[in-house]
Amino acid sequence: MLPDRLTLQPIARFEGTLVLPGSKSLSNRILLLSALAEGETEVTRVLDSEDTEVMLAALRKLGIIVQEGVPRLEAPPGRAGDGALRADSLRIRGGAGPFRMPGSEPVELFLGNAGTAMRPLTAVLTAGQGVFVLGGVPRMHERPIGDLVTGLSQLGACVTYLEREGYPPLRIEATGLPGGTARISGATSSQFLSALLLAAPLAHKDVTIEIVDRLVSEPYVNMTLALMARYGVQVKRSEPRRAGQASSSEPLPAEELGDAAPLRFEVRAGQRYRSPGRVLVEGDASSASYFLAGAAITGGRVRVEGCGSDSLQGDAHFVEVLQRMGAGARIEADAIEVEGGAALRGIEADLTAMPDAAMTLAVAALFARGTTTLRGIGNWRVKETDRMAAVSTELGKLGALTEMGPDFLVVHPPERIRSASIATYNDHRMAMAFSLAACGDAPVVIENPACVAKTFPSYFTELEHLTVPAQRTA
Repeated sequence: MLPDRLTLQPIARFEGTLVLPGSKSLSNRILLLSALAEGETEVTRVLDSEDTEVMLAALRKLGIIVQEGVPRLEAPPGRAGDGALRADSLRIRGGAGPFRMPGSEPVELFLGNAGTAMRPLTAVLTAGQGVFVLGGVPRMHERPIGDLVTGLSQLGACVTYLEREGYPPLRIEATGLPGGTARISGATSSQFLSALLLAAPLAHKDVTIEIVDRLVSEPYVNMTLALMARYGVQVKRSEPRRAGQASSSEPLPAEELGDAAPLRFEVRAGQRYRSPGRVLVEGDASSASYFLAGAAITGGRVRVEGCGSDSLQGDAHFVEVLQRMGAGARIEADAIEVEGGAALRGIEADLTAMPDAAMTLAVAALFARGTTTLRGIGNWRVKETDRMAAVSTELGKLGALTEMGPDFLVVHPPERIRSASIATYNDHRMAMAFSLAACGDAPVVIENPACVAKTFPSYFTELEHLTVPAQRTA
């Protein structure tokens, strides 16, 4: 058990190999799709964390049968099958369609602070039958959901706010989702679009979703589309183009949309989710970023296994940011290796596609020569905490100067990193990202380190295994 305050002594070097835990974003999408699908799905390397626990608890409450620790279907090399259980595997018996919970009593679902559970479940529950009440921890009730509810209402759903307009908790009175066209903003969170896409095949009629402005964190939407295809559902995507622009032309960049036709997604009615049989969850690329950055900062070498060039995750491209800063890298289909060398240099980077790994860059910037500018991070403000304010405040404790804007943060590194007690705001990524501050010459205290349980419960154990303390290098 972790203490209330964890002191990290100065780290001399990151060194070693890490088999990554499963991706949170992939795990919760796959769990939900498996629950909606026809047939049984064996899901391997599922992330064991608070966010996946609340999703699994909700699915069980909705009547889905989940078996934990399923027998191995294949024997290890050189051994006969022995029926051993895989602790990281689940077998999910799909419900072959929307959730149906007859009766007048509402089904109450507690979803903690898991956006990857709250947003998709809100959408797919409207396609079923029953009354559902969705809530979470106080911070979840401060995270906006209005764009999603607006889109669902346009498709004929009945969703009401129980407290504050635009925020959970929510009450859903589900009698099936009629379908039609939804026009929503994509500027706050890509999870709203992903949620609508996941629910769209369950509607009675064809569904068209249009993004009326720009779309943030687009790789997460691509992830959703790829998984839907794996479960048998196809989505037609039309890129924004100006009137009269040839269909073969490149789509317009977000800053040039103007009067262009909007980004559009079309889902034909009558499609059904079908189990692919077995699914392996990719390793979490956001979690990989801390160890890869640690190697770049300290001149060490770290290899992470479980995601690479074949990854569906935008954060897998964080290694390219480290290369721009001066680190060496080797990228394989299912692994990434980073080796540090010369001192890192400050850069300017658009991180719209990787807002979680952007926090890692903000702390790595402490060790760079020159200023680092992070752009495309406006949605930090509606995450587990207001990350824009939190990151700026805690970097200041370490001696850095920062400048904040609507969607950017500028980091001016200090000459020497100060010892500090880092507040984590009950945000798992604050704890993990700021652990890298211990790569300086002074100890760093991480407050409430147990908050990493949201996505990576063993983070600080792995950090200890893959680092060499400064005092052992003499």
